[in-house]
Amino acid sequence: MDETDWLEAFRRHPKIGERKAANAVSAQSQQWSAQEQQSVQDAARQTLEKLAQLNLDYEKKFGFIFIVCATGKSSGEILALLEQRMPNDAARELPIAAAEQAKISELRLRKLVEQ
Repeated sequence: MDETDWLEAFRRHPKIGERKAANAVSAQSQQWSAQEQQSVQDAARQTLEKLAQLNLDYEKKFGFIFIVCATGKSSGEILALLEQRMPNDAARELPIAAAEQAKISELRLRKLVEQ
């Protein structure tokens, strides 16, 4: 996939801590995103506020939303990953985000097969 393809895939995800993606997605995709981000939904207000601010900063810097495979990660782990990735430049960050997108896609494909 090229950069345009990855960016399109990223737009199909809600920002960490949000429920709605920038582009329309299926009900199944919305449900999976909510499940994957459950630890964030239950996070302390301070963590949610910091995630929201860093999400904005990240998107301004890179031009796409922060993508992380959130399954099995606590809100603190997700916040730490976001903070660790902020100093990256775009050339370094896009492949990291794409690898995270690939992890999410693999998990969702497994869910489809198991249904």
